Amino acid sequence: MVLRAALISAVLLPNPVIADIVKLSNSGICHDTNSASYNRTKNYSPFDTLEDCVDAGGRLPKGYTPNSLSTTSSEYSRSKFGHGWADVDRDCQDSRTEVLVAHSVSPVKFKTEKKCSVESGRWTSLFTGNTLYSASKIDIDHVVPLKWSWDNGADSWTEDKRKAIANDPANLIAVEASLNRQKGAKGLDEWLPPSNQCQYILRFMRIKQKYEIELTNSKEAIYQSIQNKYCEH
Repeated sequence: MVLRAALISAVLLPNPVIADIVKLSNSGICHDTNSASYNRTKNYSPFDTLEDCVDAGGRLPKGYTPNSLSTTSSEYSRSKFGHGWADVDRDCQDSRTEVLVAHSVSPVKFKTEKKCSVESGRWTSLFTGNTLYSASKIDIDHVVPLKWSWDNGADSWTEDKRKAIANDPANLIAVEASLNRQKGAKGLDEWLPPSNQCQYILRFMRIKQKYEIELTNSKEAIYQSIQNKYCEH
C-alpha cells in the first residue's frame, strides 16, 4: 500500500521543480512563476533561473522587475552587470545579436524585417570546432564569467565597468548552449572546453588583464601553469 501510494503521489501531485523553471518563450521573453504569462507560455526553453535565461539572450517582460534580479543585495546577481544584453548603439541589435552577426561565416537570417534578432547563420564553436546553424541552439558565452569576475573583485567595480565586461565583444563567443551551461561560472582551474584549449585560455587571460582582475598569488600561479601546459608550443 505504501509503494502504491507513493506511485500515485508521484503521478498525480505537481512537481515543484518543474513548476519553478523559468520559461524562455519563442518571442525571447523570460517568464518566471511571478509573470502573468507564465502559465500561458506552452512552447519554451527551460532555465533554472532568470539570470540564466537573461544571460542566454532572453529579456524580461516590459515593466517587470522580479525580486530575484534585485540590485539591493550585496551578493552576485546578473543584474549587477546590466539587465540582460545591452543595445549600446541603439540600433535594436543587442550585444547577443551583434555577436551572432559578427561571428557568422555566412550571411545571417533575421527573424523579422527589422533585423533585431537572428534566426540562423553559420557559426564555428570555439569550444568544439563544430558548425552551428540555429541561433536558438547557441549561447553567447562570457569567456570570463560574470560571477567569476564578481567573486574576484568585480563586486567593487563601478556599474559602468561591470556593464562593459558583460557586453565587451572580446569577452563574447557563440558556442553550444549545453557546454556554456556546463561551464557556468567556472574559471580556468575548474573547466576547459573540449577543443581549442590554448586559444580559450589566452583569451581568458587577455580579458582578465584588460579588466585588471587580480588573483591570489597561489591561484595566479595555477593559472600560469595551466597556460604553460596547454600553450607550451
